[in-house]
Amino acid sequence: MDERNFYDETPETKRVTYSCPRCRQQAEFPVRWLRRTKKKKLPPGAGELDRVKFAKARDYLVRVDDFLTCPNPRCRGRFEIPNDQTVVLL
Repeated sequence: MDERNFYDETPETKRVTYSCPRCRQQAEFPVRWLRRTKKKKLPPGAGELDRVKFAKARDYLVRVDDFLTCPNPRCRGRFEIPNDQTVVLL
């Protein structure tokens, strides 16, 4: 059974402040995340191994966006989000 069957997925947007590495201008960017919340009950057709995985499952966030575009009209540079955190456990 696929792990995504254990979770309900909802999109979420958070605003964060980063500075462009080219022009050094600081701006606020909307970053898209996918919130995965554990379902109340185990999906039908699950085996014993799936029951163990479901018991250990936790809510978490997965970052959807990896790149941002500088809002400065002279720069418009595309840069990668500077932190390595793509998954956040809740």
